[in-house]
Amino acid sequence: MKRNPRTVRRGATVGLAIASVALLTACGTAQGGGSDSGEAATELGEMEGQVSLLAWPGYVEDGSNDPAVDWVTPFEEETGCEVSTKTFGTSDEALNLMKTGEYDVVSASGDASLRLVAAGDVAPVNTDLIPNYENIYPFLKDQAWNSVDGVPYGVPHGYGANLLMYNTEVFPTAPTSWDVVFDKSGDYAGKVTAYDSPIYIADAAVYLMAHSPELGIENPYALDEEQLAAAVDLLKQQRANIGEYWSDYLKEIQAFTTGDTVVGTSWQVIQNVLESEGATTQVVLPDEGTTGWSDTWMISSESKNPNCAYAWLDYIASPEANAAATSYFGEAPSSDEACDYREDCEAYHAGDADYASQIWYWSTPIEECLDGRTDVQCTDYAAWTEAWQEIKG
Repeated sequence: MKRNPRTVRRGATVGLAIASVALLTACGTAQGGGSDSGEAATELGEMEGQVSLLAWPGYVEDGSNDPAVDWVTPFEEETGCEVSTKTFGTSDEALNLMKTGEYDVVSASGDASLRLVAAGDVAPVNTDLIPNYENIYPFLKDQAWNSVDGVPYGVPHGYGANLLMYNTEVFPTAPTSWDVVFDKSGDYAGKVTAYDSPIYIADAAVYLMAHSPELGIENPYALDEEQLAAAVDLLKQQRANIGEYWSDYLKEIQAFTTGDTVVGTSWQVIQNVLESEGATTQVVLPDEGTTGWSDTWMISSESKNPNCAYAWLDYIASPEANAAATSYFGEAPSSDEACDYREDCEAYHAGDADYASQIWYWSTPIEECLDGRTDVQCTDYAAWTEAWQEIKG
């Protein structure tokens, strides 16, 4: 999946107090960290002096892109762990890079996390060694995309919803259903947009859950062959009315600004940018619910610097650091405490459990049905990728 920074560049210098990480640095005396045994650390030892991060663009800023945006340097100064970072553009790219064993930590989206776990590339984490884990929103913990059988495999970072964006001149009354991009998309032929990724198949599945209950879809990431075929048929019908698929958020901003696109899937951060530029757009979370993302910081099972890796997971979950990173990227933070350092949490519905309950967070489709069914085999991500190529033609 291609991802670009959902970024509003605010140019605010980050002065961060990292008491919990400093405490870990001072008190850790025992050998600890991840291992290829698949077991979580039991205690922390001395910091190794470096940590290698594999991350989405915009998640690890050290001032080199913008001198006023830096939440890495304070971490380095407090822990003595020098950060090296490699960014990736797709989840598949991240998966391949993690197999090299060269990275200590990865920021994984839900369409990658279970694949990393299944491959043995990431280790369980001991949240007792991550003090800031306690304050993370409960609805982000122990979820299918970051835990297995109740065992956490990382720390939630930020989250967001895929929203329905519409041109208010074309839609003087806000739409309340995704039908405007599916069953009614012909009314806006050539001016409909959709996210360009196999994971978008889940958006069609969410719609079918509400409008074709006879299909028996209970989880949009758990589709048997019949259910996947129904989603593919719906997306093929939509394809005839798509003006352009998007994965680069700047291109979607331009398309809505020019009027080439009038309705389609979007993000809150895109609406924020368009609103600041006076565009005639709004976003809504339709009645059927929606898909979204909740990214997770995970530790490599082959980490050479597990103590610094744990220090990073705790630090990036701290209120100031998490506020800085998620604000820069354009998503809700992982805790209420982070909102003390942001002025836009309300726009992202941060901490609103009812709002969050309407979001089906990206999860990796696998053959073992995520909805608990055992009488059928579900379709995996490879099947979704093949289907997406068929949809786009």
